[in-house]
Amino acid sequence: MNLNRVKDEDKLELCRKYYYGGFFALPFLWLVNVVWFFKQAFIRPAFEQQQEIKSYIIKSLVGCILWTAVLVTWMTIFQMYRADWGEIADNMSFIIPKGIA
Repeated sequence: MNLNRVKDEDKLELCRKYYYGGFFALPFLWLVNVVWFFKQAFIRPAFEQQQEIKSYIIKSLVGCILWTAVLVTWMTIFQMYRADWGEIADNMSFIIPKGIA
């Protein structure tokens, strides 16, 4: 999508939707929000909706970083203690049988 062809009001609305969408177990939307709207928020000359877009971009970036940190921490802990947790860990993991792969 070319954001240069979109009205500033519509950019703000789209940025807001991506920000709130990240809360519904879609944190990848926060990353997309930051990438798409970074130039609009921080590089482009000032316009009326810029401060609000900037706010959503900063919040999206923080949310994306926190969510990534939580996921990496969980994956590390799970892999380190998987054998100790026994059957509970096996029920929480996804294993592809050797014959299928």
